[in-house]
Amino acid sequence: MPASSRPITIDDLWSLKRLGTGSPSPDGQWTCATVTSHDMKHNESSTQLWLLSTDGKTQRQLTRGKHDGDPQWSPDGKWIAFVSKRGEGKDADAAGQLYLISPDGGEARRVAKVATGVSGLRWFPDSKRLAFVSWVWPKLKTPAEQEKKLKEDKDDKVQATVVEHNHYRYWDHWFTRGRKPHIHVLDTATGKVRDLFAGTAFHLPPQEPDAALFDISPDGKELAFTFDFNPDPREFSFTDIVAIDVKSGKTTTLTVRDQSLVRFAFEGPRYSPDGKRIAFRGCDFTKQHNEQSRAWLLDRKAKKPMPWSDAWDRGVNGPLQWAATGDAVYFTAEHGVAQPIWRLDVNAKTPTEVVRGPGEGGTAGDLRISADGKTLVYARSSVQHPPKLLACNIDGSGERTIEEFNTKLMADLQLGQARSVDVEGFGGDRIQMWIVSPPGYRANTKKKWPLMQVIHGGPHTCWSDTWHWRWNMQIFAASGYVTCAVNYHGSSGFGQKFLSSINGDWGRREMADVEAGTDYMLATGTIDAKRMVATGGSYGGYMVAYMNGNLPAKRYQAYVCHAGCYDWVSMMGSDGYFWFGHELGAFHWEDEARVMKQSPHHYAQNFNTPTLVIHGEQDYRVPYYQGLAYYNTLRTRAIPSRLVFFPDENHWILKPQNSKLWYQEFTGWCDRYTSRQFKGS
Repeated sequence: MPASSRPITIDDLWSLKRLGTGSPSPDGQWTCATVTSHDMKHNESSTQLWLLSTDGKTQRQLTRGKHDGDPQWSPDGKWIAFVSKRGEGKDADAAGQLYLISPDGGEARRVAKVATGVSGLRWFPDSKRLAFVSWVWPKLKTPAEQEKKLKEDKDDKVQATVVEHNHYRYWDHWFTRGRKPHIHVLDTATGKVRDLFAGTAFHLPPQEPDAALFDISPDGKELAFTFDFNPDPREFSFTDIVAIDVKSGKTTTLTVRDQSLVRFAFEGPRYSPDGKRIAFRGCDFTKQHNEQSRAWLLDRKAKKPMPWSDAWDRGVNGPLQWAATGDAVYFTAEHGVAQPIWRLDVNAKTPTEVVRGPGEGGTAGDLRISADGKTLVYARSSVQHPPKLLACNIDGSGERTIEEFNTKLMADLQLGQARSVDVEGFGGDRIQMWIVSPPGYRANTKKKWPLMQVIHGGPHTCWSDTWHWRWNMQIFAASGYVTCAVNYHGSSGFGQKFLSSINGDWGRREMADVEAGTDYMLATGTIDAKRMVATGGSYGGYMVAYMNGNLPAKRYQAYVCHAGCYDWVSMMGSDGYFWFGHELGAFHWEDEARVMKQSPHHYAQNFNTPTLVIHGEQDYRVPYYQGLAYYNTLRTRAIPSRLVFFPDENHWILKPQNSKLWYQEFTGWCDRYTSRQFKGS
């Protein structure tokens, strides 16, 4: 480590570029990547497109717009389509529009003006047409009618939402009044746009309607998409794969179901290069509400969807990516704390690992395959570094980094050592835990260190070997804490049994696992038992509130509860309210005692530990009143507490200056109760 290296700061975190793989060129020699920078002073971000040679030798800026994204290289290699908001005055884009630019550079041109905006781009094989997603009023037939209605809706003095269906908002936004996400087809020569779903009841699922949910056949005559025939789904959306003839509009349901498939959800179709097969993901809700998604395969002649990776006890991330030879798909999937790239052959039932990173393996994502089938392009991060863009040969050999955006800054930083250990958790089960040591940490001295437990959300997620922008363990370690993160019972990446082990009984196993991790650290003799804190967000926030009512006083000197679930009765105001009957084993009116046993507010009389409560007002997953109720209860109990409330943030704190305050309040609260100025003992 160079003598000039220093611990990472919050400003460093926001100075790092955030990278997206983008779209490889058809010959695999380049990828058009997205590069996002943040301006702390002006509290804003900007994203441009860069061309990166996949041999790692060249990187060149292609666009200089404020927000250029979703690049898609045309099959003939002549154009790159992307979404941007540009222009000034009357010509300014009110919503994201589709632009084309030559890979050689020059001025980008807007292909059409779509009042309702453009997202989710995919080229047709002829390189003359693109498909995209736009939220429209289904009964309106022309672009002019859509534009008129959009203006009327914007100018309407009454902005009330009136609903009579089950799902009406998602994470941080209300579903647009009366609009549905339709797939459109655009002719790049004429700018003519056609709503492929016009006059039908079809639309993409409204939660995240992007290009991962549809695909275009190799001959360009058909488009397969994800659709739920139930107009008002409840907790489960039993989606199907439907094919539509692009010219005639005739549709065919491809996932024909017998009785055994009634409670399945299918999504993310991908045509094989010869068009004879379609790969997609399927989830069996017959078994349980949190069943892992598996790979499925449909032979167009057999006309029957078949399970593909069901013999493999791991979930599969989409979209699946076909090899150019048509004999396998590639994807990423969690396996323990790593997320490597995998290959699943058509005639196989379990995949083989293609490539992983050093150490614990890192977390790969944003996977792309060049059209010639020779090159994989992807991003990978680890606890030790932010996402890097890499490329390798189709068999995983010859891996190389293809950009250097963050190389200089990272070289100046002294990061904490990260290591993975196993501890004996609830029921004697083996539990994985991360330990990230502060820079300069030494275990073989008399000095004892403060400990911070960082509890992940979900609960069915994982503290993977990854770089987390919002809960960055290197930032916490740089503040002087030995930082630990436990993958408790219920975490993903360790198989279905482990993931489902907490169903209907939240809190107990997870708390025992975190406590086992803390005991493991105390047994090393390096931790000061009087200077320990526990922190968590979302489900992790739920856990610290649960622990506050179920652990002895002074076990931890302070808690931090970010966006934490506090009261499972009033959590019925969440956008995910249907799930709680499954997660908790009952709704409160069905078995009140069972729900109360799992709800932190039920243990309010036992609260004893100083707590920082943080929440965003635009959080619809864990509504903000959960944080207020917890804070108010602590104040009523005369327990030291502090509230940090962001009226302009959602479940996550995303704006640079808000994030800086978040980290300052977070570490400041922990410092107050661990007396870090006296940390040597």
